[in-house]
Amino acid sequence: MIKEEDTIKIGKFQKTHALKGELNALLDIDPEYFIQGNPLILPTDGILVPYYVESVRNKGSFSFLIKIEGIESEEAARQFVNKEILMLKKDAADWIEEDETDMPEEFIGYKVIDKESGTTVGEITDIDTNTQNVLFILSDGDDEIFIPASDDFIVEIDDDKNEIIMNLPEGLVNLNKKE
Repeated sequence: MIKEEDTIKIGKFQKTHALKGELNALLDIDPEYFIQGNPLILPTDGILVPYYVESVRNKGSFSFLIKIEGIESEEAARQFVNKEILMLKKDAADWIEEDETDMPEEFIGYKVIDKESGTTVGEITDIDTNTQNVLFILSDGDDEIFIPASDDFIVEIDDDKNEIIMNLPEGLVNLNKKE
C-alpha cells in the first residue's frame, strides 16, 4: 500500500479535454517520466493508487494533455479533475532538481483573472523567484500587485488566451493598492 508520506506532489489535473478521456494537467516534472513507464499516483476512493499514462502531449511549457490507461471517456476522466498528481519520493531524485524554478518567464504578459469575480487583476510584468515563495508581479495600470504563484491559488492556465485563472483569497489584491 502506498503511504502519503512516501509521495511528493508533481502536478495537478485541471479539467477534462475532448471526449476520449484526456486530462489537462500542470506538471512540475519532465513528462518523459511517464513516457518511460513510471506511474502517476492519484487519490482514489480514499487510497493512493498508481496509474499508468497511455500518452502525454504538450499544451504549453508546463501544461500537458495526459491520457491514462483504461480511461476511455470524458465521464471516466472527470473523477480526476482538480486532483493532485503524485509520485514516489524514492523516484523523485532522478526527475526533480532541488533548485529548479517552477514558474517560467514565459508567463510574463499573461493576464491574471480572479475566478470569483471574473475580473482581470492585472498583467504579469515579472516573476520574483528570489524568496522561498515565488511571486507574480502584476501591473493593473496604476499599481504593482504581488500575488503568490502558488498551485493552491491557480485554477487554470490558458496558454491560448495567455490567461491564468486564480482563486485568490479575499483582500489579497488590495494589499498593494495605493489608498
